[in-house]
Order: sequence, then C-alpha cells, then structure tokens
Amino acid sequence: MYEEIKEKFRKLEKQLQDPEILGNQEKYISIAQEYKELKGLVEKIDRLENLKREIENINPMLEEEQDEEMRQFLKEEKERIEAEIEGLDREIKFSLVPRDPDDLKNAIVEIRAGTGGEEAALFARDLFRMYTRYAEKRGWKVSVTDLHETPLGGYKEIIFMIEGRGVYGRLKYESGVHRVQRIPVTETGGRIHTSSASVVVLPEAEEQEIEINPDELKIETFRASGPGGQHVNVTDSAVRITHIPTGIVVACQDERSQHKNRAKALRILRARLQDLYRKEREKEIGSRRKSYIGTGDRSEKIRTYNFPQNRVTDHRINLTIYNLEGILNGDLDEILDRLHEVELEKKLKELTTV
Repeated sequence: MYEEIKEKFRKLEKQLQDPEILGNQEKYISIAQEYKELKGLVEKIDRLENLKREIENINPMLEEEQDEEMRQFLKEEKERIEAEIEGLDREIKFSLVPRDPDDLKNAIVEIRAGTGGEEAALFARDLFRMYTRYAEKRGWKVSVTDLHETPLGGYKEIIFMIEGRGVYGRLKYESGVHRVQRIPVTETGGRIHTSSASVVVLPEAEEQEIEINPDELKIETFRASGPGGQHVNVTDSAVRITHIPTGIVVACQDERSQHKNRAKALRILRARLQDLYRKEREKEIGSRRKSYIGTGDRSEKIRTYNFPQNRVTDHRINLTIYNLEGILNGDLDEILDRLHEVELEKKLKELTTV
C-alpha cells in the first residue's frame, strides 16, 4: 500500500515537469495541489521505513551485547523508536481515510432555544458567542443572517454563516442538543436549573449541486428588526423566501442591500434543501444517516455545560474538561480534536474490516 502511494507521488512529480501540463494552468494547479498534499504523506512513509530499518539493526545488537549498561541503552532506544513507529503508522493510516467532500465547505449554523424559557435563550446567546470566538481564532468570517431576540437579550433563534476553509469539517460535530446547568438570572431562590439549546450545522451547497426553480419561490421583503444599526426599520431590505414545494422558509436581514440579503437567503435555502434531499434519498434506500459519533439525530443530547462544577462533558465520547469558561470563550480545539480522532478511528476500523 505504501509503495503504491510513493509510486503515485513519483508520477505526479514527473507530470509537473511535463511541458504540456506546464502550459495548462488549470491542470497544473490541480496536480500541484495533489502533489503538495501527497508530499507530506510520503515523507512520513520514508521516515517510517527508516525507523523500521533501525529496529532491524538494533535487534541483533541486543542479542549479542554482553554489557548490561549498553543493553539497557539499546532497549530504551528500541522502545523510543517503536513508539514513534506506532504514532507515524497511525498518522499515515488516518491520512488514507476518505475525506467527506463537504468538509472543506463553509457552514451554516442554526441555534434555537429549547427547554428552559428565557434561560434557554440566554444559553443560545452564549453558544453563539462561543462559536464566534472560535471562528475569530481561526480567522473565519461570521455573518448573522437572521436573529430573534428575547426581552433579556437572549436568542430565541439565530442563524449565521461561517466562511473559511474547512469550517464544516471542523464544526459538523456540533449538531445536537446542548444542555446547561446553572442558576438562571431569573432565579431568586439560588436553585440550579437545566436548560437546553439545539444546534444544527449544515455545509453550504454549491449552486451546481442544488438547482432552484425561481417559479417555486415566494419572495417577500420587509423591514429589518432587532440588531442591525442605523438601517433597521428604514428600508424594506430584509428578505423572506419560501420554497413552495417543501414549505422551507428562510429569512435574511443582515445586509443593508435587499439584493445581498436575497443572495444570502438563497445560500441558506440551498443548504437546507441539500440536507432534506439527502435524508429522502437515504430513506428510499432503507438507511438512516448516522454520524460516526453518536446517532446523528439532532434531538440527541451531545454535551452538558455545568457551571457549578466548571465542567463540560461531551457525552458521545465520555470526555470531561474542567475549563468551562475557556470553552465558552472559544477554546474548542481539545473537544473537536478528540471527536475528529474518534471518528477517524471508527472509519479506519470499518475500512480494515471490509
């Protein structure tokens, strides 16, 4: 398997020197990208093979060596090399797991307050802030398309887009029910309440993936409400689009321009339609879409944020972290890295047992 990868790498290297390919910019860029991605993998394979040769050299030395101090040194060196081999082998195999083609796309995130009334809406606001902070750390762009606030400043519902390379692949694990355990601001007796908010993360669909018939759309304009600055309630710039065949309704009031709001609303509509069509296809073939982590059901409780104990627990992987403030400030990498690793392990296991 590893030799096949190295052979493919050598072929790509030759192609990059081919005058015909050099003259075709589009083809050259495509091959160069594949070459770049494969280069790191080949370097790891070369390192792995060198380490295995080192082990082959150490084994006979261990058998022949009489000096106890030298034997101990060789044993320790062998253990160090074997640990590196195990880690490299794992990394290489993970690299071979087929990628989800949606992973590199932008994401559309929808957060809705669940059980818990005003406290659930305040928690929905906290989750939005968490994802916004995380996006800022990774250099991603966040734009709110629709927002419904509550009297205390919570969010009954908020829909926003996060744009950047690999956003969906990073945040797709966040879909599900998030629970919070804390004393609500509305609680006078000091009792801890449990509230919830649901999160849905969808990959943005390309225009060519989902065709929308303009005749099947009902498009309305209205004046923006809620946050938005000086343009709120000045012009009918907000847009509401209803997809008549499915009944899906999308509203966008983020931009001052009606044209820009319409374009954003269509982007969200495509994502929702793609998700709907995918579910229908899987239902037709008698299967149910499942995430490798959990059931993939949006009603599934995936994570609990416990304020009294400064604890965040992801129930899908039994991971508990005592850094609630940091996580709500966007320090999500520890959780997301582990979720990604568990998913890769399960996919790899499926590949090797086929």
